[in-house]
Amino acid sequence: MAALRGPRLVVPIDVKKKPREQKLPLHNRWHPGIPPVAEVRVGEVFRVEMVDFSGGGITQDYTAEDAKHADLSIVHYLSGPIRVVDIDGTPAKPGDLLAVEICNLGPLPGDEWGFTAIFDRENGGGFLTDHFPCATKAIWYFEGIYAYSPHIPGVRFPGLTHPGIVGTAPSMELLNIWNERERNLEEHGHQSLKLCEVLHTRPLANLPSTKGCLLGKIEEGTTDWEKMAREAARTIPGRENGGNCDIKNLSRGSKIYLPVFVEGANLSTGDMHFSQGDGEVSFCGAIEMSGFLELKCEIIRGGMKKYLTPMGPTPLHVNPIFEIGPVEPRFSEWLVFEGISVDESGRQHYLDASVAYKRAVLNAVDYLSKFGYTKEQIYLLLSCCPCEGRISGIVDAPNAVATLAIPTAIFDQDIRPKANKVPVGPQLVRNPNIPKCTYDGNLPTTKNPCATE
Repeated sequence: MAALRGPRLVVPIDVKKKPREQKLPLHNRWHPGIPPVAEVRVGEVFRVEMVDFSGGGITQDYTAEDAKHADLSIVHYLSGPIRVVDIDGTPAKPGDLLAVEICNLGPLPGDEWGFTAIFDRENGGGFLTDHFPCATKAIWYFEGIYAYSPHIPGVRFPGLTHPGIVGTAPSMELLNIWNERERNLEEHGHQSLKLCEVLHTRPLANLPSTKGCLLGKIEEGTTDWEKMAREAARTIPGRENGGNCDIKNLSRGSKIYLPVFVEGANLSTGDMHFSQGDGEVSFCGAIEMSGFLELKCEIIRGGMKKYLTPMGPTPLHVNPIFEIGPVEPRFSEWLVFEGISVDESGRQHYLDASVAYKRAVLNAVDYLSKFGYTKEQIYLLLSCCPCEGRISGIVDAPNAVATLAIPTAIFDQDIRPKANKVPVGPQLVRNPNIPKCTYDGNLPTTKNPCATE
């Protein structure tokens, strides 16, 4: 009898253990010196398991205190690095492209739940943090492909499950480029960027820090760890290596074409999402969960030069290419909200898509709150449901136009405008007792004088 075949498990996870207690060490920084924990060959299907981005720091308890006091220095816990070699055992080399196919994915068996949260404005914030400064959290439970939450009743939708982070290790040259430009932004951006007056997430960039730093096999407290921890880039933004791109459509059948900057590519992944809306606007904003990926890799020799055009001063200033798979929920009816680049004070901005998208999200929040929801519930929902964000216009000065499309089928009531009064669905029970904390800081909040209460 032939032996059963299946994906080889290369990174196992025990969700009952803390990140630092896992069989293979995790990491939460990008650095070329983090050693690989496993090796795979092109063509083989292998399985990578991962903790949620917080490593269990945000819990299933019906409280938002864990979100309010979340230690963001540990974000994100990643599985890997994984060294990739060809069939002859020759590793991927700088200048190659690494094609990573997502064959399968999902929540870890026995851990079928997730969370969506709003961080406190003093500790992470989010896209609308000046409107929603209080830490808030919703717990979601999975029923096969569907998710529902007792904290946002009257809503159920299929998840388009995906990894928030898939990336390769940077070279030391690329790491230095990241650190220099992000440090310049953090030190001078407040004075030079007018957008900082409209978008209030702080800091402007998360610079290398030894606090909370986990570097895989590099033992904390050693000379190597001390040096690397002061250099290693945070995993929060997406960059040239891929990383935290949060592309919600990277599900089954998708491919990611990642530039290779170090020998072996050193592939890492994490930040699994059961579902996410475009923009992940609340920041802790997908349905965050533990999970697994089953992957297959291919090395395209010399692929960076062949397929990627640098957009910057060095050949390292490239970006990955993504191929979306054939599997996604089918929705036929959408309600679309528009935003233009005029902020809440009525001030005109020039073709600013960020201001326009903020307006679109605020318009959607205010409208949907008329149907028995609190605005915090809608903010959380728009961050994690399969809504579609678009830049609809970027050339008609002075206004950029952004839109947010929401599938109407996720609600148990008709949310379209009607000539008579606003309808209330038969199953919808207003639940203002969503887990929420007070905001104890002193930063001013933004109020729209014309918005509904």
